[in-house]
Amino acid sequence: MQSCYFYVMDKAALALVDLAELSSLGDHKKLGDSIANVLLQDCALPQVSIRTMLTSHTKELLDELTSIRQRLKWEKNMPKEDLHIKQAASLVVKLEGNSLFSSGDIAGAASKYSEALALCPVKSKKERVVLYSNRAQCYLLLQDPLAAISDTTRALSLHNPVNRHAKSLWRRAQAYDMLGLAKESLLDAILFINECSQSTDPDLCLKQNKVPDYAERLVKKQMHAAWLFKEAALKHGGVHYDGKRGEAYVREGDDSEWETASESEMGNEEKEETNDDDSEWQNEDDRKIKYEKPPVFKA
Repeated sequence: MQSCYFYVMDKAALALVDLAELSSLGDHKKLGDSIANVLLQDCALPQVSIRTMLTSHTKELLDELTSIRQRLKWEKNMPKEDLHIKQAASLVVKLEGNSLFSSGDIAGAASKYSEALALCPVKSKKERVVLYSNRAQCYLLLQDPLAAISDTTRALSLHNPVNRHAKSLWRRAQAYDMLGLAKESLLDAILFINECSQSTDPDLCLKQNKVPDYAERLVKKQMHAAWLFKEAALKHGGVHYDGKRGEAYVREGDDSEWETASESEMGNEEKEETNDDDSEWQNEDDRKIKYEKPPVFKA
């Protein structure tokens, strides 16, 4: 029975540890503290018999969580001057990471963001949100979607309000897409678009109240993959049913039922004026390259 408990805990910890710093969610106050306490009350005990039941990766995550909680206690007794020095040092390392990222050294940039996170005061949540989100961008480019999901989830948990950091939502949507998790990707892409509609950030705010092309394409792709609105599409003839094989499918080139409002309401001339990215796509190869390299937001 005990081995079954720790097997479940080992699997659950991989996801729950990323939520350990949630301040609140709905009516649940100090939810992150509750999660951390459950994870650490048994799993972090030093007994060999307990720790041998956990995978090495889970042990690392729990040790990291323990370290963060210890740092938080230490920082409460630190002079403000020392905390300012730590924050300034973290900023310097972050800028070094940005420079490496710009030069194409993605692995080096990820390492610098990790170093900056180790230096950054735990209470400096805004700075940590950016660092986690920046490192997630590195993991995306390094083809490590699981690590990107972990970091973006941490960023979204730390952000105030919770789950409203637009860049992290977009990066997690891409990571879910890499894993083939269409519904999860679709949800984050829609939340990202919603945040863009309210943002004053020039990198994010909607131009002429139009959804960004890259986000619109991802939403359409995931609607296809998740088969949302399939019944409506079947009813209106957009999806066709093969009785012999028992399969429903969309005819090649038939995208009418998935057409978005911005596409259906604008003529071709207006599209050319407002879709800056579309003019760069001369063929399908260019389209594929463009999609595989989504916009990289500034830190």
